[in-house]
Amino acid sequence: MSTKTNPSNFFEDFRVGMEIIHATPRTITGGDVALYTALYGSRFAVQSSGAFAAAIGLPCAPVDDMLLFHLVFGKTVPDISLNAIANLGYASGRFHALTYPGDTIRTVSEVIGLKENSNGKTGTVYVRSVGTRQGGETVLEYVRWVMVRKKDLGAPTPDPVVPELPQAVPVADLIVPDALDLSGYDTDLAGSAYFWDDYEAGEKIDHVDAMTVEESDHMLATRLYQNTAKVHFNQHTEKDGRFGRRIVYGGHIISLARSFTFNGLANAFKIATINGGRHVAPIFAGDTVYAWSQVLSKDALPGRTDLGALRLRLVALKDQDCAVFPYRNQEGKYDPAVVLDFDYTVLIPRKG
Repeated sequence: MSTKTNPSNFFEDFRVGMEIIHATPRTITGGDVALYTALYGSRFAVQSSGAFAAAIGLPCAPVDDMLLFHLVFGKTVPDISLNAIANLGYASGRFHALTYPGDTIRTVSEVIGLKENSNGKTGTVYVRSVGTRQGGETVLEYVRWVMVRKKDLGAPTPDPVVPELPQAVPVADLIVPDALDLSGYDTDLAGSAYFWDDYEAGEKIDHVDAMTVEESDHMLATRLYQNTAKVHFNQHTEKDGRFGRRIVYGGHIISLARSFTFNGLANAFKIATINGGRHVAPIFAGDTVYAWSQVLSKDALPGRTDLGALRLRLVALKDQDCAVFPYRNQEGKYDPAVVLDFDYTVLIPRKG
């Protein structure tokens, strides 16, 4: 039998400090942007209109931040999470330079932690992934951790290394694109008159909109990102898996929920950080996704009076609207409808 195929890494194959150069650089095209819009319906004016982007100092409409995230993430799947049971969480994510159609993206990851689980069959792998574009300029960095199967159950147990990760990226470390000049920002065209000044810490926003996930949509999206995880595609094997069917890529739910936030946060056009995140429960084709947000904090940006930061909790639900903002009970357990708990920071114009 040929051994030229790549079975990907199992838990025992990872080592702390291991660097992985991921295959297949990806040049982003206008077609990618259009397909992303078709999948999620995102309406943020800066990413939708070249003229609007030019009015605030940008050369053209930038690529949606979550499209960039998925493209960087997708590169890592064949090496890091093809043999994973679950993607457990995210932290320390920072968006750097804006990206545009024509940019070519590649990803490199470093293993920063390992911890075998008590069952001896799986372990958690922590990686820091960095996406760069042509010329080596960083566009995105983030940490994620995944539960990965062992192939050899008798393989030696590595010394546990669990990295210390901050609850949120400090405001001083947020990166604001140099070119931004908000003097030409048009709230009528942006779709909302609400600025940074109009939001309050603790405020909750029901984004009202919802979308039912279709099998074809989530598989098309995952292929767009060149994410090869079998659990999203292969019903022949997944019929005998944990759920008996294909599960939807968690990033698909993040993008759906983020697109819904336009209704209530239309001026929050730029994602600055991914502070943390958890896919609480799986989503399947036929489930309907809703979302609500809570303002965790509002922060002024050093040296900027035209732009502020909102740290947001984005909660996605399945088959339940957000009328009562379902989240956790008094014991800290998630409401059964919750599928995503996502902590991120956005940039939003200030008055004046």
